[in-house]
Amino acid sequence: MSTTLRTLKLTSPITAFLWLLAFSACTVFLPSRPAINVTVEDNGQRHQITVPVGTTVQTVIDRLNLPLGVLDRTEPPTFTVLNRDSRITIIRVKEVFETEEVVVPFEQQVVRNESLSEGETRLVQPGENGLQQITYRRLLENGKEVARTIFKVETIREPRPEIVMVGVQSPLTPLDLPGSLVYLAGGNAWLIRENSANRYPIVTTGDLDGRVFTLSPDGKWLLYTRQSNTSNEINTLWVVNLTIEHPQPINLKVSNVVHYAEWVPGASLTIAYSTVEPRNAPPGWQANNDFYRLSFSPEGRILKNEKLIDANAGGIYGWWGTTFAWAPDGNALAYARPDSVGLVNLKEQTFEPRFSLQPLETGGNWAWVPSIAWSADGRFLYTSTNSESDPQVFSLSALSLTYDLMVDVVKNTGMFANPTPIPDNQHFPQWVAYLQALFPTQSESSRYRLALIDRDGSDQRILFPPEGSIGLEPQRPVWSPPSSPQWIGIIYQGNLWLVEVPSGQARQITGDGLIRRIDWK
Repeated sequence: MSTTLRTLKLTSPITAFLWLLAFSACTVFLPSRPAINVTVEDNGQRHQITVPVGTTVQTVIDRLNLPLGVLDRTEPPTFTVLNRDSRITIIRVKEVFETEEVVVPFEQQVVRNESLSEGETRLVQPGENGLQQITYRRLLENGKEVARTIFKVETIREPRPEIVMVGVQSPLTPLDLPGSLVYLAGGNAWLIRENSANRYPIVTTGDLDGRVFTLSPDGKWLLYTRQSNTSNEINTLWVVNLTIEHPQPINLKVSNVVHYAEWVPGASLTIAYSTVEPRNAPPGWQANNDFYRLSFSPEGRILKNEKLIDANAGGIYGWWGTTFAWAPDGNALAYARPDSVGLVNLKEQTFEPRFSLQPLETGGNWAWVPSIAWSADGRFLYTSTNSESDPQVFSLSALSLTYDLMVDVVKNTGMFANPTPIPDNQHFPQWVAYLQALFPTQSESSRYRLALIDRDGSDQRILFPPEGSIGLEPQRPVWSPPSSPQWIGIIYQGNLWLVEVPSGQARQITGDGLIRRIDWK
């Protein structure tokens, strides 16, 4: 039956009644939903409302115009459908940050000194408490604290440990030394000046990792890396001024430096560095093979930090990383990576190989990269090379930049020869110190001895340790500043030894067995 109304002429009340009765038979009436009573508690205030069955909590909140904050919540949750008389509680959640300063007590360190009398003690550094600012995140529900967590910890002042030197019986006698000699022991940096008995703590944070530990050309600054406790960060790069008492280390705001950081010759307070990206898989990083140059003020302000080479694949086994070396005058930059040795064109951001290497299959999660070092006059670049016919056979080689010619200077040295020319351009002969493997065909696991040659490979001699003694762990020898006699610093069984050149007479300087890195300028 159509429900469309048409104009009808009703002739009597009975007719009208019959027509309405027929129309109502075609109309469906839906029963209305029963109502329920809902009470809303909002932080001490009570609101009541009547809504139909099937209304959600969110709808009730909206009808009462009680907006919820980002952290606020309700019980039951806002998506709950109400089917009977109910009570809703709004929990107002507030996030508050508070800071407080906490004193960090200093620790005590006892260092043995073979130059003091047995039992004699000397306070080298008084202790000083550190200071941290801790920011807490407080979570309040309806004004009551329900959670309190540490949001951020900022070190305002690092604690300075109390360091006491204690004399131990030893045949070691003090030795006068030229320049500044620094060493890394127990995660701290120490300085020796004028005499081997004069040792001063420079950095006492206990977390130097030894990946970078190098003096500026004038011996006034130390560049070093500290192990990081921050996730996705291996270490951080720092400098410290050695010319002032109780120097404050400077954070260069650079992280993840594994293979290379060095002072730029001829440039005041300027360093260069290369970075890696941390990885969970061995070896713990993926090298970027990039190159940066950074300048800073004596007060620690970063003046410039420019990228000179973008991240790149780095050739075969480039995931391990590239190392670099500045020429003594700062006008040329050499590189070494697992597949080649050459020069870097910074203007074009290109690597120009001068000698191709046979990439060594180590069978492990590391790659062999030869060390590189310039002669004092910048005419030769010394490195290690391996044979194409037998990649396990290594030679100490010299690249003549004048004639663009690579020459094997000493054969069968082992992979960790680490040639180091004397830095004095006026000294003759122009010696080159290097390490000679005791077992050249097994040089990866072999120990070494300190050896010396003239720069053309002549006058070869073994200096230290004596025949039949335990050999040296792989390392780079360190030349003393120009002096008479001339010395080479070496680490032997965890102690600092100085070897006189060319006689080979050796003097032990320390006896604690903790030294990991040294440098001398």
